[in-house]
Amino acid sequence: MNKIIKVHPKDNLVVALTDLLPGETVNYCGQEFIIQERIPAKHKFVDRDMQPGDELYMYGVLVGKAQEVIRKGCAVKTSNVKHASDSYSIGKRKTEWHVPDVEKFRNKTFMGFHRDDGKVGTANYWLVVPLVFCENRNIEILREALEKELGYGRNQNRRSQVRTLVTLYQEGKQIDEIMETEIISEEQKGINQRIFKNVDGIKFITHEGGCGGTRSDAQTLCGLIAGYITHPNVAGATILSLGCQNAQVTMLTDEIKKRDKDLKKPVYILGHQRTGLREDFISQAIKKTFAGLVYANSFVRKRAPLSKLCIGLECGGSDGFSGISANPAIGYTSDMLVALGGSVILSEFPELCGVEQNISDRCISKEVAERFSHLMTVYNQRAKAVGSGFDMNPSPGNIKDGLITDAIKSAGAAKKGGTSPVVDVLDYPEQVTRPGLNLLCTPGNDVESTTAEVGSGANIVLFTTGLGTPTGNPLAPVVKLSSNTKLYEKMKDIIDINTGSIIEGKETIEEAGDRILNFVIDVASGNIKVSAVRNLQDDFIPWKRGVSL
Repeated sequence: MNKIIKVHPKDNLVVALTDLLPGETVNYCGQEFIIQERIPAKHKFVDRDMQPGDELYMYGVLVGKAQEVIRKGCAVKTSNVKHASDSYSIGKRKTEWHVPDVEKFRNKTFMGFHRDDGKVGTANYWLVVPLVFCENRNIEILREALEKELGYGRNQNRRSQVRTLVTLYQEGKQIDEIMETEIISEEQKGINQRIFKNVDGIKFITHEGGCGGTRSDAQTLCGLIAGYITHPNVAGATILSLGCQNAQVTMLTDEIKKRDKDLKKPVYILGHQRTGLREDFISQAIKKTFAGLVYANSFVRKRAPLSKLCIGLECGGSDGFSGISANPAIGYTSDMLVALGGSVILSEFPELCGVEQNISDRCISKEVAERFSHLMTVYNQRAKAVGSGFDMNPSPGNIKDGLITDAIKSAGAAKKGGTSPVVDVLDYPEQVTRPGLNLLCTPGNDVESTTAEVGSGANIVLFTTGLGTPTGNPLAPVVKLSSNTKLYEKMKDIIDINTGSIIEGKETIEEAGDRILNFVIDVASGNIKVSAVRNLQDDFIPWKRGVSL
């Protein structure tokens, strides 16, 4: 295993793959470096003496400027380096790319749920969602009424264990005897099995929007909810409306028509103020949802080509290895899926800062490039107007693990998008309509961005992390990939795939990309239940178009 790596020939920053000690001599491609101070794994040091104002490069792009003298073999830190990135312009199209060899995947398929609009789901859910936060409590009442009785109850095994312990205590058993008692769960007893075998679950979503904010926020929320209703992983939906909120039913139905003007799946919209008594309202919602589940249960998995996959590309809790292992690995997976006719979504616009020129040049037309530039510029200006900016994006955890400027973080994050041309640029919460690499304007916030990608059509999300994060989504399986083996071993309960093998020299990026795509096919077919699904990590946060990085 190498101790250091230079990612790009143009770089003057060198990455430590292991902890480096003062006085240690390390070599890379004929260059020798004497380490001047302790440099933790994931952090970077300079390959030559730097003077104040000197430009620092990583991934072949400008990522910062020295603020003081930095001697060769010394680490770059927030104290001696400041964020810097190159300016960009709408230049010539550079859409040629090295199409990966996908012959072994050419005839592969996945087992999915075919919908009337031609899309294919990787899961089969019934959706229950409010148009306004006032109905959140009624959503929870519906959850309590429906989940357990239909076999979808949360923490059923834990509840049955507690129930057994209480029974033993009430029977007068001693605590030592209670502790030694083997507890058989309700699942093991065959109790509370699913009534609807082909329905993966009822997804009850709550949020804090729909009223009290701007009309624009209400319109955007309706667009997001419409994206979830028309999502291929959804068989149908129950919508609760109070009646007087900004997010009106007509606003929602208009947004649905934008995405599917001939929607055939059942959508039951219930008005609380129109119905009157709460008990009547809840009773109607239960009956409609039950009828919807009967309909949803008629769907079974059937073969579908890989071109029916739409993968969201996400990262969160990134570290100094993310841009070297996990991100380029799913970037290669992305390129393979594009070559097979599928769709991918790259979002998190604050994390494209510094690589705008490369992204812009990859856009298939000048119009697409101009839209990307416009969305980036407006977003950054809004952030600056309230005293922030893209340069303030790295979190304390990012910085601690080697991502000390936004440009370093962004250049590594952009590796998720592979090398294929950008076929479309979407503003939140627009829907993917073209196969290939799509850019979606979202914050870098993990949950907001994942929520948006699924609303735009992702039926699986690949989520890389270097520090660990439990983020999931109600509708789409979120596959977690660790950038390093230490994290994978430490948090196996939330991580699905380890790409630390790339750092250790045991696997190439291309080999990891192949492995990931095979895993995706199994997840899409229902053969593997990912950690986020097993752990019921149903995170859903709509993005208000204020500033969120």
